Amino acid sequence: MNKVSNVFWISLFISIVFVAWGALAPENLDNVFSSIQTFLTDKFNWLYIFSVTIFLVYSIYLMFSKYGKMKLGKPDEKPEYSRISWFAMLFSAGMGIGIIFWGAAEPLVHFATPPEADPETKEAATKALRYSVYHWGLQTWAIYTVIALAIAYFKFRREVPGVISGTLQPLLGDRVNGAIGKVIDIIAVFATIFGVATSLGLGASQINGGLAFISDIENSMSTKFIIIGIVTVLFLISAWSGINRGIKYLSNLNIILAVALLLFILIVGPTVFILKNLGSTFLSYVTHLPTDSIRVSPEDPEFAQWVKDWTVFYWAWFIAWSPFVGAFIARVSRGRSIREFIFGVLFVPTLFCILWFAVFGGGSLFQELQGINTGLSDLAKEEAMFGMFSSLPFGTVATILAVLLISTFFITSADSATFVLGMQTTNGSLNPPNVVKMTWGVILAATASVLLASGGLGALQTASIASAFPFIFILLTMIVSLTKALREDYREE
Repeated sequence: MNKVSNVFWISLFISIVFVAWGALAPENLDNVFSSIQTFLTDKFNWLYIFSVTIFLVYSIYLMFSKYGKMKLGKPDEKPEYSRISWFAMLFSAGMGIGIIFWGAAEPLVHFATPPEADPETKEAATKALRYSVYHWGLQTWAIYTVIALAIAYFKFRREVPGVISGTLQPLLGDRVNGAIGKVIDIIAVFATIFGVATSLGLGASQINGGLAFISDIENSMSTKFIIIGIVTVLFLISAWSGINRGIKYLSNLNIILAVALLLFILIVGPTVFILKNLGSTFLSYVTHLPTDSIRVSPEDPEFAQWVKDWTVFYWAWFIAWSPFVGAFIARVSRGRSIREFIFGVLFVPTLFCILWFAVFGGGSLFQELQGINTGLSDLAKEEAMFGMFSSLPFGTVATILAVLLISTFFITSADSATFVLGMQTTNGSLNPPNVVKMTWGVILAATASVLLASGGLGALQTASIASAFPFIFILLTMIVSLTKALREDYREE
């Protein structure tokens, strides 16, 4: 335990207080966080939108700049993992449960209640797929690219401790080792806790939804708590085994199961419809990306509210996720060039997400448009995918496979998060003590549980928006710090 920093003890104390608050006064917790969410989305929705656009522009600039050839490590270092394992791990950490949960559900919501089209029309269906891809495409991965690149560069190139505060050393100097650095790292810890807890809550809800579809198990809060408890035990076992065993093998399994499920739906579902929409969705996404990226629409109250409910929530959720995802991606990316890193983290997952929504979103929209399953959009969000399966051949097989996939993503995300939280609270140790990882695993499960109990999926959304706000400023400062370091080191080569 001699590696544990003060950040661990301070963060642990505040976490315990929060969990106790949620357990003893769930309604009060929900009211306070809802008030914070309303204030932030009303006053600072523009900040979430424009910040994420800056991250994307900066990532693309670095990829094509003279700095692209620089290594994340020593000039002669080779990558630790193969490209397939590397991609599997970063995708499992960066998307995981979220894309499974929303793959069929989000397009259906935008189809039934579109922000700027007549409901349940072909135009609504087309825009529903575009909006879904926009929320899971380049912007999302640009957030992860910026923070992961900064952590990896300073950790492996400059041998700075792999904590968030270390990435600001060119600007803060030795102050990163003092109170300012500790505050930055504590903010990162709490952004991670709430971001990951949101995903764990979504995962538990969808596992419950799938089990309810194929059995007599009730879709209830108590069942969700049992699921969280069981999966917590499993991911703690995985976390104990270490990154080169548990996380690596589970990440590879995730990709295999995800591709198998995707191909299954593509083959037994409306194949021609899906493939046609794949091309049109990609083209629509690319052509509208510049305007969608800066659109806040204060002159259109209805669309502005939709932006707050969807885009701002997503950007906040992914920003809250970013300390965890960034630190994890950095950990497995040593030896790659900046150009290869950005291409792998930014573009490859985006293409997979476009394919995913074309298959799952297209499959669910086809059933609604053709009158095959007209009640699909009325189902709870966590049940939408399973409702789509029910109208397909071998739908029960698909449901079982999906529940297994959600479970493995659940375990992988939580396992990765315990490692990253351990790393961030042991001064950047690449091998944090198991007792530290176990502690954070229990805190994550408890946080997800109290948020679900206090307000369900809405509370999860609220926690993400609130926790992400202070971290936006850290990410923007990180860009300045990384640029300064790149200029200094490039001159020395």
